[in-house]
Amino acid sequence: MAASSGIRGAPIFAGLLLSALTFAPLVVKIDPNVNVILTACLTVYVGCYRSVKPTPPTETMSSEHAMRFPLVGSAMLLSLFLLFKFLSKDLVNAVLTSYFFVLGIIAFSATLLPSIKRFLPNQWNDHLISWRFPYFQSAVVEFTKSQIIAAIPGAFFCAWYAKRKHWLANNILGIAFCIQGIEMLSLGSFRTGAILLAGLFVYDIFWVFFTPVMVSVAKSFDAPIKLLFPTSDSARPFSMLGLGDIVIPGIFVALALRFDASRGKENRYFKSAFSGYTVGLIVTIIVMNWFQAAQPALLYIVPGVIGFVAVHCLWNGEVKPLLEFDESKTEADSGSSSTSQDEVVNTDKKEE
Repeated sequence: MAASSGIRGAPIFAGLLLSALTFAPLVVKIDPNVNVILTACLTVYVGCYRSVKPTPPTETMSSEHAMRFPLVGSAMLLSLFLLFKFLSKDLVNAVLTSYFFVLGIIAFSATLLPSIKRFLPNQWNDHLISWRFPYFQSAVVEFTKSQIIAAIPGAFFCAWYAKRKHWLANNILGIAFCIQGIEMLSLGSFRTGAILLAGLFVYDIFWVFFTPVMVSVAKSFDAPIKLLFPTSDSARPFSMLGLGDIVIPGIFVALALRFDASRGKENRYFKSAFSGYTVGLIVTIIVMNWFQAAQPALLYIVPGVIGFVAVHCLWNGEVKPLLEFDESKTEADSGSSSTSQDEVVNTDKKEE
């Protein structure tokens, strides 16, 4: 992408600010409402900028996947609800803790890796090491020495989380999951993004307002699937924000940033999408405090993100290029053009 080099250093300050904000409640009192808004927005900001690379994110969602996602999510949510209802809560959480222990090491080390790589030899970053599973020779894992170094603090940190279940450990792992999700996932196109957000808009409303399932699972699930913000209320010691309320709209905001970068524009639609996310999150907090009840955050965030981008592109008269943007086609075109350039170079060499 043409603009990627110019924005490579943009998330550094935001990342430092996010780190300071994460640890701040240990030493100073921070209003949980302010903490929710700042932490979520900074996480989205960092994840979006990390997603801008010469090639699009590795995992691209199709329209069919976007349509099925709310149904799959509903099945998983209901399954967890039934597990907690009919099995021992401690047993379920022990199994989930083991699962998230492995995922946490991967996400935490991947989040640290770009910072660590700068201080390591190039061969440690580039040379791949292959390891085959015993008795399963067809299963191969490839990694670099840099990834091993990054995994060491991740392993110690996840061990601390598994033992203590401290809110700080939960939040750091949760933020790492969010950043990796926004960085690695792609909606492919704004059409797919609109389908996904519309489906999860209905999903969130149904499971929060019409059933006790969402709130019950969130309170019972002792794993970093939500961020916890300390309060001064002993009856409600933490405010919570689900990771889905950060990652799902975050990948749409990241798509807007990559759309701007692909055209060489300076954050035109990213600013709209990010502003819509911020406004939607603020409205969520206001309504939650007004009614003193849990709220489906996507009810307010989805109209904010889609609405701000829609109004902006209508104002600029750029509805067609926005709807026609497809990252998979962009990647294919760039790949074919580079291949053509290589063929021309090779032809010239032969003629010489």
